[in-house]
Amino acid sequence: MPDEAKLALQDGTIYKGEVFGFQTIKKGEVVFATGMTGYVESLTDPSYKGQILMSTYPLQGNYGISREWFQSEGIKAEGFIVREQNPHPSHSKSELNLSEFLEENQIPGISGIDTRSLTLKIREHGTMKGVLATKEIDDQEILKMAREQPEIGELDLVDQVCVKEPRIYGEEFKNQAVILDCGIKNNSINALLKREVGIVVLPYKTPAEEILDYSPQAMLVSSGPGDPTRVKKAAQNVVSLKEKLPIFGICLGQQIIGLAFNAKIYKMKFGHRGINQPVKDLTTGKVCITSQNHGFTVDPQSIEDTPLKMNQINLNDGTPEGLEHEELPISSVQYHPEAGPGPHDTDYYFDNFLESLKKY
Repeated sequence: MPDEAKLALQDGTIYKGEVFGFQTIKKGEVVFATGMTGYVESLTDPSYKGQILMSTYPLQGNYGISREWFQSEGIKAEGFIVREQNPHPSHSKSELNLSEFLEENQIPGISGIDTRSLTLKIREHGTMKGVLATKEIDDQEILKMAREQPEIGELDLVDQVCVKEPRIYGEEFKNQAVILDCGIKNNSINALLKREVGIVVLPYKTPAEEILDYSPQAMLVSSGPGDPTRVKKAAQNVVSLKEKLPIFGICLGQQIIGLAFNAKIYKMKFGHRGINQPVKDLTTGKVCITSQNHGFTVDPQSIEDTPLKMNQINLNDGTPEGLEHEELPISSVQYHPEAGPGPHDTDYYFDNFLESLKKY
């Protein structure tokens, strides 16, 4: 394995650091996340498909890897960028170190670069296309790869992470719900099972009549990666079922619900990725700290001509963090109440989902 790893950006910058993980070359949109912990959950979060993830916190890998913390069956991010990685973790549940984890999943890692300067570059110029190489490649070739790859909004990423066949959990429970899968996280599934809600996880393309064949009492539209305008069939399902089921959306699910009611979506400069985003409830005035991971959002001005109203906002930039329908039992949040990783301030949203389900 070569001693030098390279990260090339579309603006012509090349960062050179140390190799860890798998020996390969991967393309993706370079993004940063601000959490001090939670690298296992972030790397396995389907919402990071198509992206090369960088941690702003300088030391990663301290507590190793446990499959108990996975949010999917394996790593979904295209690569991992860190200032320093710890090859000797300390945790009673640790099964692997960080480099071994990446190698097992055939994902490249680069360490020893100035992640602070890279974060400032992304904050100033916005997310950029990049290539991470942990095997030898010419500088001009890697720059060409970075510039010529498609934009993330041109990729059908949800199709790469959603289930292909129905998956059923908790058949023994009286209450039953459907998850329209765009890249569901394990924590969301577990949050419902904890509340004794049985679940059928269905591909987002499942026709509405087939969804109803499962006799659900409510539907959750899941989180997931990429541009929601490419997931048209999910929005069509919300339109078809809006008067037949209570519907709740998380993250990408909020954007899909917005599209279903003719709101517009735009790509953010560098998105929200971290576990410390402040959200204010406009009804109660309460402020919660939330876990977030998204690069697209609903345009707040476009909501005005829809039956949706914004009931929560991000206190950093004023973007919509919660929507609800004026008449129907349809609501959504832009953040992750299942918080994997992150705070549990908004876990009660799953209690609200259960109450809506029981009323159906």
